Amino acid sequence: MRSIILIFIAAVLAAACTSGGASTPLQDGDLIFQISRSSQSQAIQLATKSKYSHVGILFAQGGKWYVHEAARFVEVTPLQEWIARGEAGHYVVKRLKNAGTVLTPEVLARMQAESRRFAGKAYDLAFGWSDEKFYCSELVWKIYQRGAGVEVGKLQKLGEFDLSHAAVKAKLRERYGQHIPLNETVISPAAIFASEQLETVE
Repeated sequence: MRSIILIFIAAVLAAACTSGGASTPLQDGDLIFQISRSSQSQAIQLATKSKYSHVGILFAQGGKWYVHEAARFVEVTPLQEWIARGEAGHYVVKRLKNAGTVLTPEVLARMQAESRRFAGKAYDLAFGWSDEKFYCSELVWKIYQRGAGVEVGKLQKLGEFDLSHAAVKAKLRERYGQHIPLNETVISPAAIFASEQLETVE
């Protein structure tokens, strides 16, 4: 009887580890990506050649998960609310490959302190690199760089993206008029998503 119970438990655990079973447990510092339904999402997707146009960082508080993000402003959003806001509720979670050694409790505390320091800052529609305003991937990159000493994703210049599509040109005219800052430093959700330092966990 005992052997039957052990076999049953093993089968349940195996099922939980498959993609159709329970999700991989989340960890503080995980990055979560989604397809935003904002008015600028299509332009970001076209310019960066990636379907993911929004990213945030996960931290648990009081037994619940929250996404630290730059959306309307730098804010903390309950995870399920964040997921529901994206297209079709789809999301991807990625984690630093060496998170177990790098993201110590002390480092995670510094990362959360960085997020709190920026709380309430306005969303940066012009995608500038100052700390006066923030866009989503800039917030994530700076929290990791300043809190953990890790640069997740390759920095680029605005002019390196594909700006040829009509939807992208229209958004650029809306934001900058005729003076597009092609040399502005930018970090995109796509660059973070593609980072070799990360692995997909969900």
